[in-house]
Amino acid sequence: MLRKLLAFILVTWSATAIAQNTIGLPVTDNFDKNIYNAGAQNREIAQDANGIMYFANNEGLLCFDGTYWKLYPLPNKTIVRSVAIAPDGKIYVGGQDEIGYFSPDAAGRLSFTSLIHIVPRNHRPFADVWNIQFQGNHVFFRTSNKIFRLQNGSMSVFPSKNGWGFIGSGSNKVYAYDLKAGFFQWDGSQWQHLNLPEPLTSELRISAFTSCGADSMIITTVNKGMLLLTPGKIAPFTLKQARFPAGMHFTTAVRLDGETMALGSSANGCYIVRMSGEVIQNFSRETGLQNNRITNLFQDANKNIWVGLEGGIDFIAYNNAIKKINPAVFNDGSGYAALVYANQLYLGLSNGLYRLELPKLKDYSFATSAYHPVAGAEGQVYGLGLFGNLLLLGGHDGLFSLKGTHAVPIAKGTGYWTFQPYQNTNGDSQVLAGNYHGISLFNTGTSAMASARPIPAFDESARFLVVDNENRIWASHPYQGIYLFEGPDQKSRKLYTSKDGLPSSLDNHVFKVKGRMVVATIHGIYEYDPAKDRFEPSEYFRPVFGTTSVRYLKEDAAGNIWFIHEKSVGVADFSTLKPKIIYLPELNRKIVSGYEHIYPINQNNILVGAEKGFYHINYEQYKSHTHSLNVLIRSVEAIGKTDTLLYGGYNSAAGKKVSKAELEHNRNSFHFSYSAPFYEQQANIEYAFQLEGLDKGWSEWSKKTEKEYTALPAGSYTFKVKARNNLGNESTVSSYSFVVLPPWYATAWAFAAYFILACLGAFLLYKRQQKRFLRQQQKHSEEQEHLQYLHQLEIDKNEKEIVKLKNEKLEAEIEYKNAELEYKNSELASIAMHLVQKGELLTKIKDELQRLNKNPKHLEPLNDLKKVIRILSDEEKLNEDWEQFAVHFNKVHNDFLLMLKERYPDLKPHELKLCAYLRMNLSSKEIAQLMNISVRGVEIGRYRLRKKLQLATEVNLSQFMLSLEIKKGPHAAPDLKASLNSIQTGSQN
Repeated sequence: MLRKLLAFILVTWSATAIAQNTIGLPVTDNFDKNIYNAGAQNREIAQDANGIMYFANNEGLLCFDGTYWKLYPLPNKTIVRSVAIAPDGKIYVGGQDEIGYFSPDAAGRLSFTSLIHIVPRNHRPFADVWNIQFQGNHVFFRTSNKIFRLQNGSMSVFPSKNGWGFIGSGSNKVYAYDLKAGFFQWDGSQWQHLNLPEPLTSELRISAFTSCGADSMIITTVNKGMLLLTPGKIAPFTLKQARFPAGMHFTTAVRLDGETMALGSSANGCYIVRMSGEVIQNFSRETGLQNNRITNLFQDANKNIWVGLEGGIDFIAYNNAIKKINPAVFNDGSGYAALVYANQLYLGLSNGLYRLELPKLKDYSFATSAYHPVAGAEGQVYGLGLFGNLLLLGGHDGLFSLKGTHAVPIAKGTGYWTFQPYQNTNGDSQVLAGNYHGISLFNTGTSAMASARPIPAFDESARFLVVDNENRIWASHPYQGIYLFEGPDQKSRKLYTSKDGLPSSLDNHVFKVKGRMVVATIHGIYEYDPAKDRFEPSEYFRPVFGTTSVRYLKEDAAGNIWFIHEKSVGVADFSTLKPKIIYLPELNRKIVSGYEHIYPINQNNILVGAEKGFYHINYEQYKSHTHSLNVLIRSVEAIGKTDTLLYGGYNSAAGKKVSKAELEHNRNSFHFSYSAPFYEQQANIEYAFQLEGLDKGWSEWSKKTEKEYTALPAGSYTFKVKARNNLGNESTVSSYSFVVLPPWYATAWAFAAYFILACLGAFLLYKRQQKRFLRQQQKHSEEQEHLQYLHQLEIDKNEKEIVKLKNEKLEAEIEYKNAELEYKNSELASIAMHLVQKGELLTKIKDELQRLNKNPKHLEPLNDLKKVIRILSDEEKLNEDWEQFAVHFNKVHNDFLLMLKERYPDLKPHELKLCAYLRMNLSSKEIAQLMNISVRGVEIGRYRLRKKLQLATEVNLSQFMLSLEIKKGPHAAPDLKASLNSIQTGSQN
């Protein structure tokens, strides 16, 4: 009894405590110092045009892009107290005795430029810079007792003896607060004092200025609550019907839109407040913050809230279409079932049933009503079913019906899972209830509900039930298969397993969608074919789901099918001609595995059971969430033995182009990191990349936020990356270009040198080859000459041999000739002797004739005559000797007489004889004897012969005959004997 009382008090206190909160609260992401690796405390927050977040952290300027955290310490390593981004993109920061700004250089690296050198020396050093404000080209920095104004590179100082308590802006005006003098407004050249009531303006400890309309400011203080500043007036600003912990004050404030603002507190988190003063929501440690000590609040470009804490950073997805429903009264119970009935939202959890009165709102998540537990249903509630006006709930403790605000038991002793309407053959409406030990059949009449009639011969757990269009009952068991019952009264049943067409006997779940009984399996959606009595892949659903494993299906009123794939929630959107699958990664691994439940009320209100409470999805808002995606290349590094940062990931708002890096050939491996600063849907972002110059196309979409390329060849490259969300929206492409230079031996100059060297080499090679050719030619020539010489030697040798042989032959011939000549000469000598004898004979005849002549009367004339005749006969023999002489002479002297006759045809026979004797080199005396003439006659003959031969006087006739060479002509006389006879005849004549 005491335990129930304490539980009731706890529930009542919890309901009261959260009465001012909406039922749906945005999802909160927590980042502690171990995640961002910097100091615990974070103060002011800013966001640049690219969506990157900046935090004034104890250890420096902390940056976050949705994926990567980076810390940039100040040069003096002091705490960064303030940060603000100017219209030109410069990130101004204030630290202790340090003022300056961060800006990207040509390589996108964020670097710090100190302005301390332009602060007048007499105003240095100074303490922490707590606030930074802009107006036109003026930048204001506030310390505890000075305000510095930066304009056009010069710094002016506005000191305060009392101390400056705050500087802020609103409605394009800059305000400053002096701890004694009160409020001042900057008029463009100086501070103008505002005359306001002193009791509300003295010694304020201001924490924030927030504009709440034209010329109106809400001021939060540590010591005097909240104030409303209007022209010429200042008054307290009170939050309506709000209770706050004792000692709590507001530390920061930010305007969200025209109607609401967010207030950060010192002890109870963040409050969302209407400008009218009504508290709407409270985000605290109980709702997901890391702690309740808030130092700063900031609304980003997508209208989400960043929370700076004393011990970390939190992100509240305030503008997200997905919100969690897990009030303290739920005590982190798991969500199993949901149902709307009689303007009440009933939620079944692992620790009971709760109801909420629904407001007249389009989006139920903004309801501020309290949850109330339903008495009698404190245990696990697995299923809810509405049959007419009867609301049934099934749980671990049994079957219950709802009566007012209480649950009335109908059947106990076993747990109940689910309910399905059933109409029997008589047309009576009944309810099939799947339970731990089978299926029970109930009539909807209240009196008959008490007695359950089980389907016979079936005692398996039946968590999934479907009644098809043929009024057949299907039940699935996740570890056995699919059961078919032709009717509740029939004992026969059939079990369908992998043998009957199912891809497996495990993990099969029956549902009814699009008017069809389907089975969600590990390989997509299957349907029953009664003609074949087996299951086959669904032709209708295969184009939508393919072979994706599905565990749960639920159709909404618009015809979309919500499903669960493994531990991911998705929806098959049928609002377009071609259905599109949309996954909701925000809910990955947050649902209750094995107890999946999705309850679509309408397009603005989809409830999903979770491990802790429920999630609410405004699907209409989710689909229309068209914030533009922006993907950033966050770093480019050349990796190797030592890594070199080539690009720091920051683009200048002034439009400076990032310099194109040129790297040596041995620095050809690169690491790229990238991110899309879309903070409320980081889980939904996928990336695709391409390296132009290497990759042939875009990569597959993936969650990877980094890519490495190694050993790139020389060339120009452009790395490109793009992002998309789960709705298919793509970002613009971000790119970074760089060049891998060729090695020195592959540069244009090197190739030019190579060309020159090649030409020179070719020329030298040509010359070398030419010299080599000439040498070879010379060598060949020398060899040829040598060979020719050897050949000539051989020839000479041979010729010498031939000459020798010829000489030997000639000598032999000469010897023969000489012998023959001697023989012939002997014959000639004989002939010559004969001729001499003839001459002598003739002389004798002459002498005898002379004697006869002297003695005519000689008595013996006859004898004398005979004697003369005998002498003449001998002479005839001698004439035959002359013929023999001529023949031998021509043979010895190459037909000299014949050729001489041919050459000199006018020569007479006796002249030819004279020539022959001269040829024989005979003396005139010898010739005279041979010719039988006187020596004087020989001389006369010689004289006449010279004339015929037409010889000059100085030519010796004998020498001429000896040296005369007469060649045979074609008309030489063929008859030697006739010629000799002619010569002989001439001689006689």
